[in-house]
Parts: sequence; C-alpha cells; structure tokens
Amino acid sequence: MAHGEMSRRENRQAAVAAATLGPWRTAAGVGAVVGATALGIDAITGDWSLSMLAGPASWALFFFFLVGTVGGQLRKDTGDRRLRRWAAAHPWKSALPAAGGLLVLNTLAQTILGDASLFGAFFLSLLPAGLLLAVAGVVGSVKQARGKG
Repeated sequence: MAHGEMSRRENRQAAVAAATLGPWRTAAGVGAVVGATALGIDAITGDWSLSMLAGPASWALFFFFLVGTVGGQLRKDTGDRRLRRWAAAHPWKSALPAAGGLLVLNTLAQTILGDASLFGAFFLSLLPAGLLLAVAGVVGSVKQARGKG
C-alpha cells in the first residue's frame, strides 16, 4: 500500500466519521415536522390503526437522513478539516452510512409499525435508501466538480 492510500477499513471509518459532520439537530427537527405532517394527513384521511404510523415514520426518517447528509456535505465550518476534505473527495462513499442507516431503520419501522414482512419491508426500504444515496452522491459530486470541496 503506497503512502497516502487508505485501506478498506480506514475508508469505512472515515465514511462513518464524515457522517457526523451534518447538521443533525436541524435534521431531527425537519424529520419531526415532516413525520408529524404526514401523520396528521393520515389521521384525517386514513383509517385508525398502528400501521398508519409506518408511512409517517418512513417520511420522517428519509428527511432526517437527507438533511443531515446533504447538509453535512454543504457545510464548511464544522468538524475536522481532514474529514471534510475526505468527504468532498469521496461523495458517494461518505453518503453510504446514511443510506445504510436509513435502510435498516426504515426496514425496522415498516416491519414493526406496518403490515410488511421483514423481506417486504427491506425491499420497500430500498427505494428511499437508494434515492438518498443518489441525491447525496450527486450533490457531493457537483460540489467537488465546482471546486468548493
């Protein structure tokens, strides 16, 4: 391994550390507002059961991870300078922990709160996790291409 090259393990650790750069308090607020709005709409239009919580939980998780991840890529003033540089140079790798977290938490929410089986919930959760990965990766790539990283 040449000087300056990172191992797979070091890349994974850097990706997880870079995920901490996001504005997670703001993301929690946005996720709560989106989830509460979706729940309010479901309460007015839907039938009352435990499974009506699955959709709003999914929306809340998606926007939590979206704001936290994309916000972390766009922020300049927080965290370790080396982590910011690594995240700017590897936008897709730095988005993977958030997409994986969304996949796992949304699968659990759909299984526990919804009517889906574990496999059904997993496949249902692939779309928002993939969408999060795509949006965060594209935002990071555009930022890198514009030379602001």
